[in-house]
Amino acid sequence: METIIFNVEGMSCGHCVNSIKEALNELEGVCHSNVSLDDKTVEVKYDTSVIDVSKVREAIVDTGYQVIA
Repeated sequence: METIIFNVEGMSCGHCVNSIKEALNELEGVCHSNVSLDDKTVEVKYDTSVIDVSKVREAIVDTGYQVIA
């Protein structure tokens, strides 16, 4: 298991939080996600033997938000 925190731009409301959480929860290998609207961060705990961090990042971007390096 590994945990990563992404800085995410474009979130402005509870719907944004729910959209990202739903997208991440659909990914096989993601065990937990926490989205902070105030901090503009997404914390994801995932199984590195099942999913690559790039797929996690891609899920956030595909939901319509920008991941800041």
